Amino acid sequence: MTRTKLSAVGFIDAVKRGQVNLDEFYVNLFTELARLNEKHNFMITIAEGKPSSRGGRLAGLPVSVKDCICTKGIQSTAGSRILEGYVPPFDATCVERVKQAGAEVVGKTAQDEFGFGTFSTNCAFGVPTNPIDPSRSCGGSSGGAAGLVRAMDMPHVAIGQSTGGSISCPAAFCGVVGLTPTYGLVSRYGLIDYANSLDKIGPIAKTVEDVALMLSVIAGRDARDQTTIDKKPQDYLGALGKGKDDLKGMRIGIPKEYMGGGVDDGVRRKVLDAVGKMEELGARSAECTLLNTRYSIPAYYIIATAEASTNLAKFCGMRYGAEGKVEGEFNEYFSKVRSKHFGDEAKRRILLGTFARMAGYRDQYYLKAMKVRTLIINDFKRAFRRFDVLAAPTMPFIAPKFSEISKMSPIQNYMSDILTVAPNMAGIPMLSVPCGEIRGMPVGMHILGNHLEEGKILRVGKAFESLSG
Repeated sequence: MTRTKLSAVGFIDAVKRGQVNLDEFYVNLFTELARLNEKHNFMITIAEGKPSSRGGRLAGLPVSVKDCICTKGIQSTAGSRILEGYVPPFDATCVERVKQAGAEVVGKTAQDEFGFGTFSTNCAFGVPTNPIDPSRSCGGSSGGAAGLVRAMDMPHVAIGQSTGGSISCPAAFCGVVGLTPTYGLVSRYGLIDYANSLDKIGPIAKTVEDVALMLSVIAGRDARDQTTIDKKPQDYLGALGKGKDDLKGMRIGIPKEYMGGGVDDGVRRKVLDAVGKMEELGARSAECTLLNTRYSIPAYYIIATAEASTNLAKFCGMRYGAEGKVEGEFNEYFSKVRSKHFGDEAKRRILLGTFARMAGYRDQYYLKAMKVRTLIINDFKRAFRRFDVLAAPTMPFIAPKFSEISKMSPIQNYMSDILTVAPNMAGIPMLSVPCGEIRGMPVGMHILGNHLEEGKILRVGKAFESLSG
């Protein structure tokens, strides 16, 4: 066997049984990667060299890595020209762990520059297109990751990253499974940061089982990242349960703020239909409220841009990032380098964030946004006292066409994240699973859980997947 449509879990089992010739498999895989990249621009860099991994828990599984996550010996640009040509001398912790488990890193996936976007249209190296309809977006900012997972007719898992919805959004638009873990469950060491207090690394795959496997490998305490949670390693595959039977007695909350204006009627119906199917197998649902959702977009963009402007300050043409001819005074030199190599959206967010951090405005904007964040966290805590999980649309609409995106203002772009930024700000785990189609394009259902309850949302996701599959 040299080519297989098996899931990642099935592929690993086949490798261990000696049913896969990995050398031939990878010849075919890299040929397919090149073909898909030519057509859809999913990757910024395709890895070179002969795969060497054979053993371990992941046993030769192909893994792609979002371009903001450092990979030793492979260019890592975070989708920005200011880092073009940067080849890290080390691996991020999550990459180190998948390699130690026997996976093979096949390349770096396209993304919005530094994660700044909802549609991956801000990538400096070309825009990835949706494999279902190339006139539409893959979503962002992990667009290349989700697009590749959907398009690859071979076993593969992508490692993505989310700040305000960048795993869930592309997973929904491409009809695949995306898991954003609890903040601090997966080490951020080696991540080219967007916003330190918001960033999370998580897997995107074809099945719930595959993301559970990958989370089992990459999660865990890391002494190099002091924000990681000191939690005993868990086998999330073992938490998946028995399928449909796991829905019996499950209490599902439906936030009314996530079902209101701005959510496409068809998307709303698909999610409610999905909840109805789970109720037929014993789940119970009721409406709940997350009152402070209305403030999530302004609070998120103040916090995220303030932290981003700080993180990007080091890319000034001196020690880090692209350089220029040194002439004039420092500020003049920095401005020339940054003006040339940063894209428009990066510049916009740097300016917004710098303004929010200025003396006289810090209390008025940043600290007030952090207080709103606490209110949002408390909303979720109250909801999880009543419910095991919350269910909502992942995105308010199906993947838009690029012609539609080009007509959106920056504010309209930001408002697209209305359903994902609040759970990201709260740092809770979330799972996007496909729950139907509208006009041939997938709809995602968001399953949200309390902090560190990845096992629970994965169990619900697997049960729904079994029900709908």
